[in-house]
Formats: sequence, structure tokens, C-alpha cells
Amino acid sequence: MSEEPTTPGPQPEPIRFFGTTWLAHDGGYGVRRAGVAAGSLLAAAAGCFVLRFAYEGLAIADVGTFVNLLVVVMFAICSAIAFRRTWEGFTKRHDPASQAQMRGLLTIGFIGVLLAYFFRSLREAPGEQLHREEYETARAQYKKRTSRRTGNPSRKKRRA
Repeated sequence: MSEEPTTPGPQPEPIRFFGTTWLAHDGGYGVRRAGVAAGSLLAAAAGCFVLRFAYEGLAIADVGTFVNLLVVVMFAICSAIAFRRTWEGFTKRHDPASQAQMRGLLTIGFIGVLLAYFFRSLREAPGEQLHREEYETARAQYKKRTSRRTGNPSRKKRRA
């Protein structure tokens, strides 16, 4: 069942975990932000814990110092790239093709993604700035398109 929009024109795009509460900061917005911050930090800590077990597994397997170092560096670089890419994604939209290409790297660097969510949710809902700018631009364009002229310009009185 679809709901009709309450106001004509563009509607705000929902954000994951927030819906459209980011628009007026209502409907438990602050609690949701705190929940996203805590959840992403806990998930990042759990991910580090799991990676620690993986590293210990490599140490038990005695694969060598080079492989151990390679795995640590790989996860560190992927996490750094994933953090930066996610952080930039909160302020500008990425090309869907490049986003699809980066999916594997973002999966490996999941700790960076989770930390980006944590730090951004301390300031605002992740992606709120981008959505707000797009929504305000769409509203301004809609208002400009729907504004009506008053009177006929050919009947305008000319001043002498």
C-alpha cells in the first residue's frame, strides 16, 4: 500500500537506520545516532577481535614472518582506503560502476567502513549532509518550476 506524499514536490530520501527523521531531527533521531555510533564501534571492535584470531591462526600455522606482515599490511591499507572512500561517500555520490569495483576492497577493509560510520554519526546521520543538499536543491528547482507569473507581460504599463 503506497502512501501519498503530504506535500507536493520532491520527497526526502530515507537514510539507512534513520528513515526520513534526519530532515527535522525528530522521531528518535538522537537515539538512533547514538545507536549507530555504539553499534558501529562495537562491530569494529568485534571485527578486530576476529582478525586477531585469524592472525593467531597464521602464527600457529607458522606460515612465516613475511606472510604475517603481508596480511597485517593488507588489512591496514584496505581499512584505510575503505575509511576514506566511505567518508567521501557521506558528502558526494560515487559512480555506481566504481562502487561495484570497490566492493571487494570495502569488504576486506570493513573495519575502516565501520569506523567511518562511527565518527560520522558523532556529528550527524551518516550521509545527512549529502541528502540535505540534494533535497534542498530539488525543492528549490521544484519551487522555481512551479512558481507562476502574475499578469500578462505584454499588458505591462510602461513608464514614461
